Amino acid sequence: MRDPYEVLGVPRGASAAAIKSAYRKLAKRHHPDNNKNDPKSAARFSEINTANEIVGDEDKRKQYDRGEIDAEGKPRFQGFPGGDPRGRGGPGGGFDARQFRSGGAGPGGLGGSQFEDILNSMFGAAAARGARTGAGNAFEFDSGGTALDLDLNVALTVSLEEAVKGAEKRVRLPTGKELNVKIPAGVTAGQQIRLKGQGENAPGHRPGDLLITVGIAPHALFKVDGSDLRVELPITLYEAVLGGKVRVPTLGSAVELSIPKNTSSGRTFRLRGKGLPMPTGTTGDLFVTTRIMLPDGNDSELEALMQKWRDAHPYNPRGDLS
Repeated sequence: MRDPYEVLGVPRGASAAAIKSAYRKLAKRHHPDNNKNDPKSAARFSEINTANEIVGDEDKRKQYDRGEIDAEGKPRFQGFPGGDPRGRGGPGGGFDARQFRSGGAGPGGLGGSQFEDILNSMFGAAAARGARTGAGNAFEFDSGGTALDLDLNVALTVSLEEAVKGAEKRVRLPTGKELNVKIPAGVTAGQQIRLKGQGENAPGHRPGDLLITVGIAPHALFKVDGSDLRVELPITLYEAVLGGKVRVPTLGSAVELSIPKNTSSGRTFRLRGKGLPMPTGTTGDLFVTTRIMLPDGNDSELEALMQKWRDAHPYNPRGDLS
């Protein structure tokens, strides 16, 4: 994973507002729905989301700047007290268990007794016994030693329709590897999908898992409210006054809604079973809110009609506000 500041194209001293603005611009530009012919857009979008999760969060940003977590949000090994918090080797630097070597003393090396003393102080006697002796042999933990975090975390954004019906998406891992992942029908925002053995590898350890956190992209028409959906329905002035049947979009095929006479703007209707599927096997509802839309431009006939009607039928809908 690249440096999150580099991914978002902002300096380390950027303000929270600047980071938020950069993220929004990049997310809009690289959203998979806007780049359907670009197979790399999903990976780029995932990288942008991961970067924003780090530097867009005040606490995680401070942790990252202090070297406590890496670009994926994973904790870094802190090393010896007083060492480099970023875990870098070298004089006065931190300690990386994967780079530690056993064997005789020498430049950059430690004698056997020193080696065991350090391991005993850090990991206990069991870890020291887990070191394989012999010049030049790489240090390894036994099965009772400290486990490495080999899991990989990836964010994946799907459309609302894909979340409801399921889909197959291509995911690019931080390692550069690409996988086809089946998204189950009915997945919800924030849900994690675990793929066993698809994480990182290290000698002497089981392969890590791939954890995919699913996000649902904003929809052009519908707003998600738990298992329910909400949509605004534009209606004409004469449909509001006279009533009539109006076609309403759903995630499936459109349905007809009967608008009663004298319907005000903002009135909400409930269409049962037209929302999102729930784990219980039932389905949420679709809430339709009317919005009265006047014709574009000036209409002299409509104005004359309203003036005549106003003079004959005055009323004040704001009476309760005074």
